[in-house]
Amino acid sequence: MTKGSAVKSAERTLAILELLTRHEEPMSFTAIAQALRYPRSSLHGLLRTVVERGWADFDPEQRSYTLGIRTLEAGNAYTRALGLVERALPLMERIRDTIDETVQLAVLDGLHNVYVAKVDGRQTLTLASEVGRRLPAHATGVGKVLLAGLGQEELETRLGPTTLAGFTPHTLIDKDRLRAHLRTVSGRGFAVDNEEYTLGIRCVAVPVQDWSRHTVAALSVSVPAIRFTPAHREKAHRLLLDAAHRLSTALGYRSGPGGRSGVVPVG
Repeated sequence: MTKGSAVKSAERTLAILELLTRHEEPMSFTAIAQALRYPRSSLHGLLRTVVERGWADFDPEQRSYTLGIRTLEAGNAYTRALGLVERALPLMERIRDTIDETVQLAVLDGLHNVYVAKVDGRQTLTLASEVGRRLPAHATGVGKVLLAGLGQEELETRLGPTTLAGFTPHTLIDKDRLRAHLRTVSGRGFAVDNEEYTLGIRCVAVPVQDWSRHTVAALSVSVPAIRFTPAHREKAHRLLLDAAHRLSTALGYRSGPGGRSGVVPVG
């Protein structure tokens, strides 16, 4: 292979990944060929390579292609390189100073959310969350946002045969109800914890997305149930949306024409 042909193959491979990134729905071979106008024989080889290396997934039943797990790994590595916590803390402190409630940042690990940053409000509030602590994702606001950001296949893989533990009478332990709830979370772009892990504590949480529109983290505000009025929740929600939009933009997120995302600018 000559240098020129190698460069052309690299450009075409990157163009395939960029195309799959822009399209949230799976794409057929014909749709990719029509969009890129590459020779079909060359496109077959390029797609086979990116699938074999994990950069794209191929569904043999639907005969369609989507982004692969390697793109998520690369995105997460990029996020870590940028310093997620360092970028988030000033935004979290701004929320705390405005609303005087506890603000948390978490990432997903299996079926648990791991808290990577926390800013406490001045008012006394005893929470289970501490930096480095893992909590079952199905029972927290940040966890439900993170689970809702997974693809359906990845969600099912993680759920597997696991039995969901109940912590309060409000915890979602039925998998079908959880799946339906996560679809709602994904559609509206935020989650609410209705005393599902700790009685007397509620929260609202929103996603943080990276350049590939993957949900890489979640931000939340936790509030005693007695103070969690509709007006207070709405104020916390708007502050979180603004912070999540700023943080996502810093991580390379860009909204495209007609693109839908859980991260919405406020103001």
